[in-house]
Amino acid sequence: MKITVLTLFPEMFPPVLDNSILKRAQANDLITFDFVNFRDFSTNKHMTVDDTPYGGGAGMVLSVEPIYLALKSIPNHENALKVLLTPQGKTFTQSTAKELVLKEHIIFICGHYEGFDERVRSLVDVELSIGDFVMTGGEIAAMAMIDAISRLIPGVLGSSESFEHDSFYEDSLDYPQYTKPREFMGMKVPDVLLSGNHQEIAKWRTEMKEKRTKERRPDLWKKSQ
Repeated sequence: MKITVLTLFPEMFPPVLDNSILKRAQANDLITFDFVNFRDFSTNKHMTVDDTPYGGGAGMVLSVEPIYLALKSIPNHENALKVLLTPQGKTFTQSTAKELVLKEHIIFICGHYEGFDERVRSLVDVELSIGDFVMTGGEIAAMAMIDAISRLIPGVLGSSESFEHDSFYEDSLDYPQYTKPREFMGMKVPDVLLSGNHQEIAKWRTEMKEKRTKERRPDLWKKSQ
């Protein structure tokens, strides 16, 4: 998979993407990242990419032209899925990640300042958000989506089971997990997990997933029924 990010701050990404599992995925040629600073495509002498909004108002608005030119510079951009990161977009979920991991090339466009010229929306295929709140830019949202998508690529994690039992993978929360020591400050590991009876362990985990989902995310439980 190839992921390209259009951003004014490409230096924000390597500290996150060049570590841990994502670093190993790149080393194994399972995913590649490319960053395009659309300031490089400004057509004015001051290299600005924003301007005051027509009609007045606070803040600065990103211009459509440098983003358009940056997109055109990306090889085969016509065949890539182009994603605009905006609080007005559809909320990104695990189901979204499962859809996007099937794409060969994704281009994320990160905004900044007060917003985009409305005509930027005509350049993209989908608008996505990570929640009902506003951030200073789309970079952190892009990192979150990239991480969620990347771990679903075959071979990135050690086993498919590593993500198939994750919370939200099947519209449910994950079951409780334990490791050593058996007892900590009076809190004990459930006996069933120490029994060696894999059938009973699987049954317990299913029951705990259902119980936890009902209690903590009744909306997910209702959706799964």
